[in-house]
Amino acid sequence: MPDDDAAQHDTTDSHTRPHLDVAVLMRRERVQGPAARWQEWRWVFDSVLPDEAGAGSQPRLVHQTEGGEQRWLHPGFVVELFSDDAEGYFLNATTDAPCWFVMWRMEEMPGIAPEPIARPALVSLSYHDAGRLLDAQEMVEQVPAQPEVVQWLRDWVDQHYRAEPKRRKRPESFKPLVDRFGNAASVSTEKKRGSGAGDA
Repeated sequence: MPDDDAAQHDTTDSHTRPHLDVAVLMRRERVQGPAARWQEWRWVFDSVLPDEAGAGSQPRLVHQTEGGEQRWLHPGFVVELFSDDAEGYFLNATTDAPCWFVMWRMEEMPGIAPEPIARPALVSLSYHDAGRLLDAQEMVEQVPAQPEVVQWLRDWVDQHYRAEPKRRKRPESFKPLVDRFGNAASVSTEKKRGSGAGDA
């Protein structure tokens, strides 16, 4: 299930906010090469898929090979577009490859499987969400968004994103003068007399 504290947004009027119902596919695969001496398996974020109606919210094992590789589907995620993060969606929508961002964590103790599994906690289309989560040392991965999702996101951005107007840079001539100590400096047009100078 989504982690309510993973990203901060305005949560008012959620029933009117554009949203997508999605599920996350996580994959357990065998580690290859020298690293396999210390770790046999690793978890990888696979994809974000449209959620099936009535799929519920509990993870379920959807595929397992004879060698032990697994795919787990995690349904029940709602990806909403928040007006206070329009810039975050704009930054994602205008890249060459707009993507889904998924934050996930490993279970500390086994829940529904004999061993701990990877659990997605948040799905987002916001570049800012991904940045905040990475700053918090969370595991965030990305995968390209489907063309229809990209178009949906870009249509919303076109309607709701307005770039902040750039402030005019103050001309250098209008910058206040300060001395080498940072104090306001005065300017005088009176000609200073040199030492020992007298009246002509």
